Amino acid sequence: MSASVMPAADQPAKLAGPREWAALVPLTLAVTLLAVDGTVLALAVPSLTADLGATGNQLLWIGDIYSFALAGLLISMGTLADRIGRKRLLVIGGIGFGLASLLAAFAPGPGWLIAARALLGVAGATLMPSTLSIVRNLFPDDRQRTRAVAIWSTGGAGGAALGPIVGGGLLEHFWWGSVFVINLPIMALMVVSVLWLVPESRNPRPGRFDLLSAVLSVVAIVPLVWAVKHTAHEGLDGFGLGAALAGLAFGWIFVNRQRTLSDPLVDVTLFRRPAFAGTVLASFIAIFAFSGLLYFFSQYLQLVKGYSPLQAGLRELPLTIASIAVVVVAVPLINRFGVGRTLGSSLLVGALGFGVLAWFETAEGYSGLALGLVVIGLGVGIVFTAATDAVLSSVPSERAGAASAISEMAYELGVAVGIAVLGSLHGVLYRNHLPDLSALSGSVRETVSDSLARASQVLPEGEIITAARHSFAEAMQATSWIAAALLVAAGLLALKVVPSQRR
Repeated sequence: MSASVMPAADQPAKLAGPREWAALVPLTLAVTLLAVDGTVLALAVPSLTADLGATGNQLLWIGDIYSFALAGLLISMGTLADRIGRKRLLVIGGIGFGLASLLAAFAPGPGWLIAARALLGVAGATLMPSTLSIVRNLFPDDRQRTRAVAIWSTGGAGGAALGPIVGGGLLEHFWWGSVFVINLPIMALMVVSVLWLVPESRNPRPGRFDLLSAVLSVVAIVPLVWAVKHTAHEGLDGFGLGAALAGLAFGWIFVNRQRTLSDPLVDVTLFRRPAFAGTVLASFIAIFAFSGLLYFFSQYLQLVKGYSPLQAGLRELPLTIASIAVVVVAVPLINRFGVGRTLGSSLLVGALGFGVLAWFETAEGYSGLALGLVVIGLGVGIVFTAATDAVLSSVPSERAGAASAISEMAYELGVAVGIAVLGSLHGVLYRNHLPDLSALSGSVRETVSDSLARASQVLPEGEIITAARHSFAEAMQATSWIAAALLVAAGLLALKVVPSQRR
């Protein structure tokens, strides 16, 4: 993607007025809904498992096929937006997202729901690239753009955290499909607001669209993530190894093709800039740890702690409030300490929060968990703003569109890989911590080993289900420590490579 032409260096950037700030509302609403849809399903897992009979592996696919499709198509859709207009693609994507939500809400089986979630990812891929490019086009002034990015980032951070609360409230009164039906009125409001408030923008010289590169970008991502999921669940075998090698091979072909094209889908030369490459890698690790763990945290609150869906959603409220409230101070922190120090420090704060969460996940009560969620929210809320600002600041203005597309792809790929890797790891640890199940029949033993959600359906209250809940909690604790370690590594990386010039 290509950014709009910026004012000359000797001219002050045009300041955005009330209409531009009003146009930011539907753009933020779009990214909020995408983030909500990425996490809202977690609370519905127990009820849809009972209704559809989904296996543990199918549950993982239902959870992460959305992000697979979104991440795989972001670059292609970003290029398409440059050609047909970012506003136009945003409207088309909004309508498609609503229709796909209907298909998901009334899915008769796991396979249907997986396919509908994939279509939601395709529609989401048409929305995400347009929003940040339009934000940059609306706010050419650096300080105004930082504030706008902070608001836009609040949509992502707050939406991911709001998902469990929205889902909990709906599931308290309706069936699991209601978490998708709610998308329709919100997306309708977004589409109408975009048509009214957002000006059209496109690249006047977009260059040729390379269909082969678009295909390669998808076939490089999906096999790699599938290989990780398969290996974690089935162990190392020829299928997993073959998929990993195929993904790496297609990825190598894709990168080399981008180097030779005059109009590449991905400007791989951006990665020669340490600040850009470091920011993208740090934000990928952060969302990897955040999404991979919180996908199972809602299940933990229901299946281990015994809360209803609404009670579980409300108990994730400290994360939501902290991640939204802290964005108010994100801009002053970035201006005072610089992007690098702010990003690195906020990642370390998030790591501390995951450590607190891990410490209390096998303990009684809720207060320790609440403390961990608050600390995570404080860290992650600033991470999204600082990372986006760092990406836009690390490249020339004429390459900001391409940089934004890569940043968004890293975000969505982090969500997909986080759920796949940490989710699969959690499943392995859960099974390893289970007690001896030889007294159970073969089918019941297989069900209990598959997931705690399914075990809760076939086991009566007693020693075995209590032990299964403890196994789930211990697996959560282990993955929480791993997430904390990943955030420490990302924080140190950001402190080292991302510049921290004060503004």
